[in-house]
Amino acid sequence: MNIVERFLKYVSFDTQSSEETGTTPSTEKQRVFAEYLKEELLREGLQEVELDELGYLYATLPANTEKQVPTIGFIAHMDTSPDASGKDVKPRIVENYDGSDIVLSEGIVTSPTKFPELLDHKGEDLIVTDGTSLLGADDKAGIAEIVQAMVYLQQHPEIQHGKIRIGFNPDEEIGLGAHHFDVEKFGCEFAYTMDGSEVGEIEFENFNAASAKVTINGCSVHPGYAKDKMVNAARIATELVGMLPADETPETTEGYEGFFHLTSISGGVEKAQLSFIIRDHDREYFESRKTEMQDIVTAINDKYGEGVAQLDLNDQYHNMREMVESKMYIIDIAKQAIAEASMPPKVKAIRGGTDGAQLSFKGLPCPNIFAGGLNFHGPHEFCPVQSLEKAMQTVVNICKITAKELGK
Repeated sequence: MNIVERFLKYVSFDTQSSEETGTTPSTEKQRVFAEYLKEELLREGLQEVELDELGYLYATLPANTEKQVPTIGFIAHMDTSPDASGKDVKPRIVENYDGSDIVLSEGIVTSPTKFPELLDHKGEDLIVTDGTSLLGADDKAGIAEIVQAMVYLQQHPEIQHGKIRIGFNPDEEIGLGAHHFDVEKFGCEFAYTMDGSEVGEIEFENFNAASAKVTINGCSVHPGYAKDKMVNAARIATELVGMLPADETPETTEGYEGFFHLTSISGGVEKAQLSFIIRDHDREYFESRKTEMQDIVTAINDKYGEGVAQLDLNDQYHNMREMVESKMYIIDIAKQAIAEASMPPKVKAIRGGTDGAQLSFKGLPCPNIFAGGLNFHGPHEFCPVQSLEKAMQTVVNICKITAKELGK
């Protein structure tokens, strides 16, 4: 089975995660895919294949060298985003893409006018959807690349490598993928998540992240007799949003700039609820953003009465740079591996999060490497075949370089 066949098989599984269930994995269909992968890994000759009760799958490719080489790992997630359907994915391959519009189905067009990154892949073979679902390259491309690399290494015993561990986890898309990942059992000195986008990218900086949920408690009174009595929760909710800096939102920021993002607002006179995410790469600015949110809620209560606004503020993850920068040799290995796969390495910061951030803070330094898909979480997602192949070769190269540079 080649990497394209493997990837197309994987996207036939609906593995959408859910924030509503409170279970791990959050959806049973993720476990169905995990069971399939378990059997596939056994067929492909992997050892120590273990699927635990929470849907985390681990396996080993034993070392083929007498050198003492650090055990390294490769990690990808099995779930797809709740933002778009992952059911009945109907992929097709646009061969030798010519740079024009791609008609996914009647009335649904992926155009380089809206998605200019398409033009970076002219002449390549693009795997696209039919416009009714996402594709699932996030992160089934990563899984296919890791599995194919393990197969390749077994087919090429002349490539020396140390012990390699692989791990596939559920629920990354709802922020829970690393919560039950058994770092001690995984037993690696360092690892890489294969979960990035454009070819050549390496990421070891990500946002510091917090969630903020605000409840506004109002008082409903007949509007004809409401003077000095009514407390309109919905109106106060909009006032609170207006107190945040208008130029510090996802729509107005880029690069290392942080933001406040209102993800939902609902309610009426009696009660209103707002949900925000708070993001910043800089830890000091991140803490000041949380303080700003707290100060705004305090100001609302000072104006309308204590307890009118209630804030539930929680950290989600932090910038993995804090945990990786003392081990920059693992970034150097990735750079060399990408260069040897005939690509310029591109170090960039993630404007988002990654399982690697949480794993790094659990004691497993874990930068992120490109998996090749683009336009994630929607029907215009696509993945170049050539990107799958280059990512797979990058995994092989990391294994080879680690044995050569760190083996004793």
